[in-house]
Amino acid sequence: MSEQAGSSTPGPPRHHKPKPFAPIDFEPFAGGADPARVSEAAHLAAQALVRRGRDSDDPKVTRRLVKLADEQGLEAIAEMWAESPARSLPGALWRLYALRAATIQDPERISVYFKAGKDTAQVSHVVAGAAEPPGADEMKSMADAILSGAFDGEFDVALERSAAFCRVVALGQATLADGAEHSNENHASKLTRNSHLLVKTAEDLEHAANAWRLGELD
Repeated sequence: MSEQAGSSTPGPPRHHKPKPFAPIDFEPFAGGADPARVSEAAHLAAQALVRRGRDSDDPKVTRRLVKLADEQGLEAIAEMWAESPARSLPGALWRLYALRAATIQDPERISVYFKAGKDTAQVSHVVAGAAEPPGADEMKSMADAILSGAFDGEFDVALERSAAFCRVVALGQATLADGAEHSNENHASKLTRNSHLLVKTAEDLEHAANAWRLGELD
């Protein structure tokens, strides 16, 4: 908020849209509500959302669910699900939405990471399903397709595609970190740290996919 120089009376508060949260830059969210009630609400909301998407054959419903974070704000989803265990239904949904948001927010940067990792992580590249060449538009299309698949396809496949995407991007970050180690140590350290976080995210998504197949993801 800013005030005009020389003014003794502050003007009305100006509300700024918070910066979207993305799993590329994981930070913890502090919580002040009753953890048990927050957890129950998170699980109920996640179950209702998935059931709504999977019970509908209307592509408009799927599109609305995919763009939920665009319309409601990723912060609202974070408040519901960011504190949920990673290997739970709300935790998995949070990661799907947050990964899409990170990609939509900066597809050029994500495409650089993806290109740097795709030739080494060939299996994950195929599973992720990005079109060639994997430019910014292809990254956005893939992010939408993966999240859409959680509602109009197989939920476990969507989780596995998202995990594969994380692994390719993480490997790309690690590769670029090696190249920047001597010229920009701080940047290399951040890339390495984010790479490790994305590998952990991939492992959580893979575990959630397996739990879904066993009927144990709630």
